[in-house]
Amino acid sequence: MAQNNSEKHKNMHTFSAHERALINEGTGTMHVYLVTNDKELAVLSSVSEDIDPKDPLLQILTDRMLATVQDEAHPGVGIAAPQVGINKNLIWVQRFDKAEQPFESYINPKIIWRSTLLRTGAEGCLSIPDRRDEVERSYAIRLQYALPTGEIKEENVEGFTAVIFQHEVDHLLGILYPDRVEEQEATPSTSLNTSIKFSAKEGAPRL
Repeated sequence: MAQNNSEKHKNMHTFSAHERALINEGTGTMHVYLVTNDKELAVLSSVSEDIDPKDPLLQILTDRMLATVQDEAHPGVGIAAPQVGINKNLIWVQRFDKAEQPFESYINPKIIWRSTLLRTGAEGCLSIPDRRDEVERSYAIRLQYALPTGEIKEENVEGFTAVIFQHEVDHLLGILYPDRVEEQEATPSTSLNTSIKFSAKEGAPRL
């Protein structure tokens, strides 16, 4: 059932006074929150909120997040708003599945379907210095997100780009990739023995 406008806006939030101050304190890169700082870890571990796509501060935050993820001092392939201290649902992802591999921003992204086929690969995180681990992620996902106009879009993504989306959306849920490592160690998968390491959770249906 489609939501009416009043129902949609109930689920959207404005920036807090502290978040507005962070967004407006400059025009370039933002400080990246780290798990090594207890106060910053509390932000990284919190569930973020949907934001009104037409909020006038959203474009400023979007621009500053792009500058941050492309900072030569610590470049990344994706970034989520909690990583710069903002618990709102906004991410940037480098689209390795598109020509010229552009960075694209996504407002209020949600993963509404994940394949049971898993892909294992090395991951790191701007917020977790000096650590990399092998992480299982769904090979393909279906993504839902809002355009700046408020229109809702959906698309299917697979491969490494889908991994980036899953990593960044996890940030919005207060989940860090080491949490996923702990989950996969507790739930064995069955290797499918291909040139890429695919696997599937025991008991899960095959694609």
